[in-house]
Amino acid sequence: MKEKILRFCKQETVLCVALALSVLSMFFVHPDGEYPSYIDFRTLAILFCLMGVMAGLQKTGIFQWVAQGLLGRVKRARQLVWILVLLCFFSSMAVTNDIALITFVPFTFIVLRLIGSEARDRLLVPVVVLQTIAANLGSMLTPIGNPQNLYLYGKAGLSLGSFLLLMLPYALVSLLLIMLWSTVLTRKDNASIAVSFTEEIQLLGQGPQLTVYFLLFVLDLLTVARIVPYGLTTIITVVILLLIDRSIFACVDYSLLLTFVGFFIFIGNMGRLPAFRNFLQRIVSGNELLVGAAASQVISNVPAALLLSGFTDNLAPLIIGVNIGGLGTLIASMASLISYKLVAREESTVKGPYFRCFTWTNLLFLAILLLSAFLLR
Repeated sequence: MKEKILRFCKQETVLCVALALSVLSMFFVHPDGEYPSYIDFRTLAILFCLMGVMAGLQKTGIFQWVAQGLLGRVKRARQLVWILVLLCFFSSMAVTNDIALITFVPFTFIVLRLIGSEARDRLLVPVVVLQTIAANLGSMLTPIGNPQNLYLYGKAGLSLGSFLLLMLPYALVSLLLIMLWSTVLTRKDNASIAVSFTEEIQLLGQGPQLTVYFLLFVLDLLTVARIVPYGLTTIITVVILLLIDRSIFACVDYSLLLTFVGFFIFIGNMGRLPAFRNFLQRIVSGNELLVGAAASQVISNVPAALLLSGFTDNLAPLIIGVNIGGLGTLIASMASLISYKLVAREESTVKGPYFRCFTWTNLLFLAILLLSAFLLR
């Protein structure tokens, strides 16, 4: 039993911290009628629906099918790297950074085997590192790109257009950096290649199933834009998933939802303690961007967004800070751990080189984007 508990804590560290903080805060503010008001049920419902729909779309094979179609047109190694990286950058805007990495990093292992062992050995680590950076940076453009954006978008009361305009300059700078770095990576490996797959990826959900998932995704977007009530969307999503594929419910990241609940309770309770509230407000006020980026390095950007948003009304720079703060350490964005685990499972001998390459490349991108943020503001 002890080993199981330790293993669970290791696998779900952020969840355990969130629940521990929420329980600890209950000793200072005993449970009462205000507790339900802490929970942002809208964010939780939309997040649940998005995770279910994305899991369904992933099972159809649509993402791999699109990627294979694009790679069939590749002529040179540089084009190959551009496509692999930009797939993560642009897809993460709609399917979240986690799903983009879960989908395209394993696909990258398959593709790089087709270009020869020497080029593969040189490109594997830097390409996956850049894919991870691309997924974290691409996802910052949209409210549905990552969990902290969905939460902060709702809390700030921004319109969809305002949110996109806020993050667009940083997304454009990120895209430029990614393209430049991809070009540098392939300066020695830009030989002519022909990528051909021994098996064509077939769409498992052609026809009705794929159409249903797409319509559910459109419904989620309308809910994010506050056109459709989130309660109605949740009911429709649950009923349809029960009818077409109940196994989807097992793919939802319930630990993330519980992490949100834990932090909601902790923030709500701490906000009712004047000394703690005033202390954090003094630290955060006027420094939202830097504090958001710095806090993300230690507790990751989702918890940082949840924690700090309770102690400032100036959420625009906080949105920028926690998104840029997804770069840096391996835990700055929990999505980054997905790539690390996939690399460790596929090529355990490159864990050390991957960690070193990940760290210095992320710190470089973080420094450039922080400088860009201060120049743009």
